Amino acid sequence: MIQTFATYCLADALSNFIQHPTQKMDYGAVNQLLGREVDSQFWGTRTQHIFGVAACLAATDHGSQALFSKFLGTKNFSFARHPAAFVGHTVGFIGIGVMIYVGVDAVANPSHKAGERLVHVKSETYNTIRGSCTSWFEPYVPVAIAQAGLPKIANGWLGGALIPATLAYATVKGVGWDDWGDSGLNELEQKWAEEKRKAGQ
Repeated sequence: MIQTFATYCLADALSNFIQHPTQKMDYGAVNQLLGREVDSQFWGTRTQHIFGVAACLAATDHGSQALFSKFLGTKNFSFARHPAAFVGHTVGFIGIGVMIYVGVDAVANPSHKAGERLVHVKSETYNTIRGSCTSWFEPYVPVAIAQAGLPKIANGWLGGALIPATLAYATVKGVGWDDWGDSGLNELEQKWAEEKRKAGQ
């Protein structure tokens, strides 16, 4: 579980470089280490998203695998043995995990007003469904890496876990929340993007 959580944290952070290659990201308190302005220490920042989503996905990933293994009567639930079921597991655990994160954020994030928390959850539901549906390809990534002549990488942590998760994070966020380039930025990130445009960089 801890390794899964750490992998998802790293995958989320790396996906930001795919989605926003030229933009500065708001990592909250970590901004101080990067010489950047700090607006919020945690809530509403990329750091909140990285740790929050990873925790939810790690839990739903392991929970879903346990349920599928029990239902199928196997101790070796995998894409190689159960391809269709594994794709369903992938899309399902990501969708459920993200919705749990959305719910926790709606309740715990002080930036959401009390009377608007349910509205926030409802508004994020469609984004979650739309984004999660793009994750179907994740189990195929190690297969593609192996077919490219890199079986050792495909069977290891890098090709079997980190790269697939990073690409899935990018598509889920990108398609679900239109989180690409200058789109999907919070207020501080928009400020930095505007300053960069004015500077002509």
